[in-house]
Amino acid sequence: MRDLPSAGDLELIAIRVGRMAAAIVAEGVGHSTRLGAKSSPTDIVTDIDVASETAIRAQLEIETPECGIIGEEHGDTEHRARLQWIVDPLDGTVNFSYGVPIFSVSIAAAIDGEIVAGAVVDAIRGDVFSAARSHGARRNGIPISVNACGRLSQALIATGFSYQPDLRAVQGDVIRELLPAARDIRCFGSAALNLCWVGAGWVDGYFERDTKLWDYAAGSLIAEQAGAMIELPCPENEGLSIAATPGIFEILRNIIEMATNS
Repeated sequence: MRDLPSAGDLELIAIRVGRMAAAIVAEGVGHSTRLGAKSSPTDIVTDIDVASETAIRAQLEIETPECGIIGEEHGDTEHRARLQWIVDPLDGTVNFSYGVPIFSVSIAAAIDGEIVAGAVVDAIRGDVFSAARSHGARRNGIPISVNACGRLSQALIATGFSYQPDLRAVQGDVIRELLPAARDIRCFGSAALNLCWVGAGWVDGYFERDTKLWDYAAGSLIAEQAGAMIELPCPENEGLSIAATPGIFEILRNIIEMATNS
């Protein structure tokens, strides 16, 4: 394989391809066809999910020949490639299908297993959040940083819910414990955008269980590079994704874990 692109170059590729795919998604609002379901009957996939990922894959293979691609709709390719793209062609499909204007395209680049660059494009607002490891995070090219919030009682927290009924019941227990402790809680329906919004200071924290790699790969890097503390899903934390300002991270995580295990 030719010399690998720098993290900065990969960020720019992710932005270009993400914008292209976001245009496909935006044009599909109100004109999509449901193709089926994935993890549950409510976890749907549409023809626009597939069209977006098909276009993303084609362009990434032109921009970075011999790369591998991990995508939500079409699976994995080139497992041995050092450069792997991680693609969510439409994060927030349920919102998209209802016409709720909060959904995005997420593209991340990993080299030798480490996420080094990524972009998340808000398909309706047009905002482009991006980052390159060790080079900060940006919104529309302008540097972003997390809020200075240091008290959970003053924090706006975003979350999301699993499509699995048993896990949703546990998540309800967490909300019952967290709601009195925080300023307020929001559920927007796009994990990728939630993470970016932590980085931009639009919310102070975000957590969710039962997310997949393509949901959080780009957004978690963006949040981290903007100054957030993050923890990604693993068996030890029972699949928890969390990002928050440093001042509230530990107390937020403790409440989530205590409510989950009570």
